[in-house]
Amino acid sequence: MKVTINDVAKYAGVSIKTVSRVTNKEPSVRQATIDKVNQAIMALNYQPNVAARNLAGTKSYVIAFVYDNPNAYYVIDMQNGILSACKQRGYELLIHPCDATSENICQELTDMVRHARLSGLVLTPPLSEDPKVLAALDNINANYVRIIAGEAADQYGGLTVLVNDRQGAVSITQHLIDLGHKQIAFLSGDQQHESTKERLAGFKQAMHNNQLPVNETYIINGQYSFEFGVDGAKTLLSNSERPTAIVACNDEIAAGALFAARLEGVSIPAELSIVGFEDSPFSRQTWPKLTTVHQPNDKIAQTATELLIAQQNKQEDTPTEHMFMPEPVIRDSSASPLLP
Repeated sequence: MKVTINDVAKYAGVSIKTVSRVTNKEPSVRQATIDKVNQAIMALNYQPNVAARNLAGTKSYVIAFVYDNPNAYYVIDMQNGILSACKQRGYELLIHPCDATSENICQELTDMVRHARLSGLVLTPPLSEDPKVLAALDNINANYVRIIAGEAADQYGGLTVLVNDRQGAVSITQHLIDLGHKQIAFLSGDQQHESTKERLAGFKQAMHNNQLPVNETYIINGQYSFEFGVDGAKTLLSNSERPTAIVACNDEIAAGALFAARLEGVSIPAELSIVGFEDSPFSRQTWPKLTTVHQPNDKIAQTATELLIAQQNKQEDTPTEHMFMPEPVIRDSSASPLLP
């Protein structure tokens, strides 16, 4: 027969409420009691039923991952990070892809919160940066943590995990400048993402820091996709004065740029250096392997989820924000430019 919480309580010699507090990882439970209950759980091979817990009380044990991002690698890393935090704390994960541009996005998310009885949401860009979405969730007192690009928390506050994309872009552009590049282009991503603006700002900041002119014809706006990388690089390579290096707003774009360069017979990195951003599997699957900026999406998502759960459990001294600093990873797609 299936082991129940009553069996665990009887085996451990404690109340059912105490077992529930231990399995829910609530604070203010003595370590000796936690050890006693965990020993009983292991001895009886007890598996807490999350659905039953949700129905039995007012507290929910479901975290929703809400995203609008076509990059499968990004989504998988985020999902794995959230799952890791959920499993450690006895929560379940609900995955909710959506269209951030939909006219009904606010209603969609508020309906989901109500119907799924969520403990909280992990919001990723661009949803985490949309004032309308945040206002709608605040209006129903929903709990959420935001993952956003930036060097400091914005005016919306709340639980926030920051990714300093600007400094990451400064660092990778500086790498190219240190190699001797002066004519550097930038292939941008979707304009609705704050990360796009931050990475472009970092690129320009590095150029200005080194008294190098920013050639606006070398900056091409597009999307976070391989296809845009191909088209954007072809446009740059058709210029009468080609750039000697390209900073791509993510690794998919950079991989597309590599492909376009090969089609045009341009040697990488001898004739053109190309660098990416995020350190996704794309960066290691290309030839040559991409110089890029490491962004630990799984750790970012795990940290965001841990903050959210800690707040729900009213743990003391829970920080309201955390920052990640992306770092360059130097591989084979960048080198000094050929001398004229």
